[in-house]
Amino acid sequence: MQAAAASSQRSEFKSGLHAGMSIAVGYMPIALTFGLLAKTTGLSLAETVLMSLLVFAGASQYISLSLIAAGVGIAVIIFNTFIVNIRHFLMSASLNEKMEKDSLGKKALYAFGLTDETFSVIATREGKSTTSFAFGVMLIAYGSWVINSGIGHLIGASLPVFLQAAMSIALYAMFVGLLIPSVKKSVKVFYLALTAGALNSILTLSGALEAGWSIIAATLVSSIIVEVVLLARRRAGF
Repeated sequence: MQAAAASSQRSEFKSGLHAGMSIAVGYMPIALTFGLLAKTTGLSLAETVLMSLLVFAGASQYISLSLIAAGVGIAVIIFNTFIVNIRHFLMSASLNEKMEKDSLGKKALYAFGLTDETFSVIATREGKSTTSFAFGVMLIAYGSWVINSGIGHLIGASLPVFLQAAMSIALYAMFVGLLIPSVKKSVKVFYLALTAGALNSILTLSGALEAGWSIIAATLVSSIIVEVVLLARRRAGF
């Protein structure tokens, strides 16, 4: 009985690794770029790898680099990370309904590995998903992100100093690259990005708030404004 259960778990884990392979491949260029930009921002190899090990959240890590470059305090960076990843509360609750019953400890462990991509793979699987399958998906995705972050840093260290300095521009290009696919799928994202960008510019240029706090305020206020406007339009029949 136990041998059969162990064999089933191994099979599910291998299936998870196979299902997560596409995520691992997709993470490679993004993680490499993150590591390279982390080097140009001034992070050491250990700091870069440790951030990927402990945070494991692409958009938040990129935002953190821009805030570190701006000299923002650690508390603001942590709060920004919380705001950006607040959607994970809903994703975790949804995934909990999809997963087989298991101990709280194991749930907490695979909750750490939850990203937009791993959620999509696990949530769209037919029937209930096992813990072993989730671990397989998340482990290969996590390993790819962490390892390639370190490799990216090493590549960045070998670049000429003037090119490392110029690479700071690539950070903003990366944000645009991440935004465009979402904008194409939803006009709501376009309004959110436009409103948040405008508010952040106003707050920053006017000196009303520091860089980190202006991002937080712009994110929260723009979300409320866009939701209120869209709700009003729906009620009006537009």
